[in-house]
Amino acid sequence: MEQGGTPTVAGGGSGSGSVGVQIQHSRRLPDFLQSVNLKYVKLGYHYLISNLLTLCFIPLIAVISVEVSQMNLNDLRLLWLHLQYNLVSIIICSAILVFGLTVYIMTRPKPVYLVDYACYRPPDHLKAPFDRFMEHSRITGDFDESSLEFQRKILERSGLGDETYVPKAMHNIPPTPSMAVAREEAQEVMFGALDILFRNTNINPKDIGILVVNCSLFNPTPSLSAMIVNKYKLRGNIRSFNLGGMGCSAGVIAVDLAKDLLQVHRNTYAVVVSTENITQNWYFGNKKSMLIPNCLFRVGGSALLLSNKSKDRRRAKYKLVHVVRTHRGADDKAFRCVYQEQDDAGKTGVSLSKDLMAIAGGALKTNITTLGPLVLPISEQLLFFVTLLVKKLFNSKVKPYIPDFKLAFDHFCIHAGGRAVIDELEKNLQLLPVHVEASRMTLHRFGNTSSSSIWYELAYIEAKGRMRKGHRVWQIAFGSGFKCNSAVWQALRNVRSSCNGPWEDCIDKYPVRLSA
Repeated sequence: MEQGGTPTVAGGGSGSGSVGVQIQHSRRLPDFLQSVNLKYVKLGYHYLISNLLTLCFIPLIAVISVEVSQMNLNDLRLLWLHLQYNLVSIIICSAILVFGLTVYIMTRPKPVYLVDYACYRPPDHLKAPFDRFMEHSRITGDFDESSLEFQRKILERSGLGDETYVPKAMHNIPPTPSMAVAREEAQEVMFGALDILFRNTNINPKDIGILVVNCSLFNPTPSLSAMIVNKYKLRGNIRSFNLGGMGCSAGVIAVDLAKDLLQVHRNTYAVVVSTENITQNWYFGNKKSMLIPNCLFRVGGSALLLSNKSKDRRRAKYKLVHVVRTHRGADDKAFRCVYQEQDDAGKTGVSLSKDLMAIAGGALKTNITTLGPLVLPISEQLLFFVTLLVKKLFNSKVKPYIPDFKLAFDHFCIHAGGRAVIDELEKNLQLLPVHVEASRMTLHRFGNTSSSSIWYELAYIEAKGRMRKGHRVWQIAFGSGFKCNSAVWQALRNVRSSCNGPWEDCIDKYPVRLSA
């Protein structure tokens, strides 16, 4: 994996685990525990365990080869006679084998390919630099001095830059958060992403058989999916779905739904549109926990084209490998940690609980416990199991072994929910700064675009030219409910950015140095 272009982040994440050691010159033999780089020992162990089955087969293949080389014509004649006398058994075994292969081929899951995707980039006049954001907040007269100072501090520590976007209604003085303007925002974002997608893939919209749209806080009638059907004149028997209220992880949920539908409806395309609507969900009150979304959420959206057609493998960018979903909604604290409500003055907003990070950590732990056995090499699974066994049997103070997910994935797309989220995952998963670079730079350039943020991050990796054939990508998203969802993709070729990508004219400026 390319290590170049690592962002310089003040107070950066956890190190790689290697420690510089000063060794004094002496006549004694070196201390091998100090001088041997344990990273290479671990890599050797990983290679040995991962290829253990192959290594066991080598002696067996060698013995069979020697025996076959020593056979003469008489031995071959005796073998043929033996097979003739057992013809019935051979026919039965062959029939069973053919039947089993047929059942396997007919029932195995159809591969799902990501042909291409597009991310919407709003026009420059919707940019909201810090100074303008704070000035407009002051002029509206809705916020007291304490709330204004709170928003200023959140912005300074948020990791957002000066080029993120807010909807047109928030640029007006006073703001005009009407239903009509909210529809206009939704249409600009969704249609903007879809126009780029259809242009880049040369797909006729009437060939789309499945449509899934997710947007948490804006669900008008007719639905957002109906808007798309009407705009592009999609066919009458299209399977369309509209997911609402599912938070920032709904993009992965939408992909999972499309994947299941593609298993049932063969030889078709599915389009997944992920967005969030800010116009009618801006908070104009003074409750601190409800002011945070104003400072973090920004305009954005993505559109994906998925296919189960074998012929699309040649032009597709990725293949979907796994989707793992975790829902902690049975726990009351988790259920209410991201909660849309009215404050004491009757003003509606989304409240974020102080327990949010702890709840997100618990959801992530559950999610990776399920995902780990699917993606981690056997060596990592054995180390984790042995450590757990020792801890349980001997009740010792052995620290739990944290699997090295860098052995399973080449790239990480962590939901750009905020700086704290990225910091915690970098620390807990023992990632390097380059692994979270895409997440930090997406947060800086576009802000928290909700469920579409993981696609801006993937676009960043592609724009940097880091995606190679066979690379695996882990997309991690968190959302209200509370949910933690993962999607794993594998690159089918060396992937480059598609035309009109969100980073097209600014990728050379990144990574940027972030303040503490």
